[in-house]
Amino acid sequence: VQLQASGGGLVQPGGSLRLSCAASGLSFGGYTIGWFRQTPGNEREFVAAIRWSGGNTAYADSVKGRFTISKDYAEDTVPLKMNSMKPEDTATYYCAVGRPITSSMRFPSSYYYWGQGTQVTVSS
Repeated sequence: VQLQASGGGLVQPGGSLRLSCAASGLSFGGYTIGWFRQTPGNEREFVAAIRWSGGNTAYADSVKGRFTISKDYAEDTVPLKMNSMKPEDTATYYCAVGRPITSSMRFPSSYYYWGQGTQVTVSS
């Protein structure tokens, strides 16, 4: 199983980026897909998650109202649309796959497949 996170880059404060998570060797059906981010010296931080079946979503308070996680059935990917970006959104973003219970969707230990990360930098 391989997860591929893509779409990172440099964006100005207030701008937008769209990340995408794709999988090979695995179908998203029956899984929860999570986005996490990490900065050097810090622990991996939950950003958002979505259940492929049912569509339940969860967001970190820091991104609620600005980021949107969704399912792209046509591309079989999980996009993360990031709007109104702030310098504190700068991080390496990872997507992950697992089968957490709802109360555990925010914990990295609930996921067992991880992508390689894509760098997002918010700076003027």
